[in-house]
Amino acid sequence: MNIAVIGMGYVGIPVAALFADVEGFSVTGIQRKSQRSGWKIDVLNSGRCPIEGDEPGLDELIGRVVEKRAFRVTDDFSVLREMDVILIDVQTPTDTADHKPQYLSLKEVSRNVGADMKKGVLVIIESTVAPGTTQNVVQPILERKSGLNAGKDFHLAYSYERVMPGKLIEYIVHLPRIVGGVCKESEKRAVELYKNIVEAEILSTDVLSAETAKTMENAYRDVNIAFANEMALIAESLGVDIYEIRELINSRSERHMHIPGIGVGGHCLPKDTWLLHYGLGRYGKKEATTDFISLARRINNFMPIHAVELAKGALKKKKIALKDAKVVIMGVAYLEDSDDTRNTPAYDLVREFEAHGSEVVAHDPYVRSFPEAELTKDLDQALKNADVAIVACRHKGYYNVDMKKFTELMRTPIVVDGRDVYKRKNAQNAGVIYHGIGKGK
Repeated sequence: MNIAVIGMGYVGIPVAALFADVEGFSVTGIQRKSQRSGWKIDVLNSGRCPIEGDEPGLDELIGRVVEKRAFRVTDDFSVLREMDVILIDVQTPTDTADHKPQYLSLKEVSRNVGADMKKGVLVIIESTVAPGTTQNVVQPILERKSGLNAGKDFHLAYSYERVMPGKLIEYIVHLPRIVGGVCKESEKRAVELYKNIVEAEILSTDVLSAETAKTMENAYRDVNIAFANEMALIAESLGVDIYEIRELINSRSERHMHIPGIGVGGHCLPKDTWLLHYGLGRYGKKEATTDFISLARRINNFMPIHAVELAKGALKKKKIALKDAKVVIMGVAYLEDSDDTRNTPAYDLVREFEAHGSEVVAHDPYVRSFPEAELTKDLDQALKNADVAIVACRHKGYYNVDMKKFTELMRTPIVVDGRDVYKRKNAQNAGVIYHGIGKGK
C-alpha cells in the first residue's frame, strides 16, 4: 500500500514513520520547501528526527524505516497520483483577533490533493478543524478539483490525533482512536487502516461527531485548567499555597483538580475552543452559546499577564522600573522537555515585557529558534546582570539549578515561578526574592 502524509510536524512525522514500519507499506512524506521548515526534508531523508526534546523510540523508528527504504520525504505533490491513502496533517491556526480558523494551508493542500488523487483513494483529515469543516470545506474542494464524488469515487474520513510532545508514539499507538467517515465504506476503510498502527480501541462515528469530539475534548481540558488558574489567583489573594490546596482536594479519589500555571500553550488547547465556537456559529442549527468555554480562554490567556504583574510589583519594591529591567524567560517551549513553541505563553511574556521597555532574554535547552527574543542555551549567560527570572516551562534541567546561582549572577535576584519548580523556603534561604503563581505569602 502506498501512503502519503502531508505535513511533517509533530503529528505527521510519527504517523508516517509508524505506517512505514508496517510490512508492505510504502510511505511518502510531503513537506513544503520553505525557509522555516524545508530543512526537515533533508534531515528526515538522512534517517534523523528533526524534533528536539525527548521523544522515546522516534529516532530509532525513523532511522529504521528510512534504512529499509519504506519512508522518504519530498516537496513534490505529483507523487499523490500513485497513492492509495492520503493523510492531511497541516496546521489550522486561529491566531487572528477574531479567532477564526485560518485554513490557508488546509485549502491549498486540498486543492493539490484534488488535482492529483486517483479514483478509489482514501483521504483522511487528521488536522484539528472546526465541526463541519471536512464536509463543507475540504470535500467540495476535492470534488471540484478531481471531478470525483466523495463516497462514490473516493473515500473521505476524519480522524484526529491525541498526541503531545514527549509521548508521540505512545499516544498514537496506545490511546483509543476516533474515526469518522462521510459514508460507511469510508469509515470502514479508515478503521482498517488504523488497525495497522493502533493497539487500542478504534471507535467509529460520522465525520461531524468526530470533529466535534476533538474540539470538545480539548475545550474540556482548557476549562479545567482555567478553573485551577482562577483558584490559584484566589489562593494568592488569601495568602495560601494552591499546590498544597490541590493535594488536599485530590486526596478524595474522585476529585482531580488540574495544575495551575503561567498559561496554556500547544497546538490544540489555545485554539480548539475557538474552532468549536466557529463551527457552532457557522454550521449550528439551534441556539447555543460558548460563554463558559470562552471565559476559560480569557482566564488562561491572562496568566502570563499576571506573571508580568508579579514581576512588576517585585521590581517596584526595589525601585526598579520595568523599562530599566533585564528579564530572563526560562523555558520558551510550551511543554517540558520539548522544543514545541506553538502558542507558548512565552510569546505573551515577551510582548508584555517589551511593551514596557524591558530587555528580554530567553533560555531554553531544546528550542533552536525563537525570533521573538534573544535566545541562548547558556543559562549562566542569560542570568548575568538580570533583574527578573520568569520560570515559564518546567524543563527537568531547571529543577537542578542551585538557588544560589540566581543571587550570584543576577543584579536583582527576583524569581517569578510560573510552574512550581522551586520552593519558597529554598529561594528565601538563598536570598532570592520569590513569587510563585498560586503561592500566597
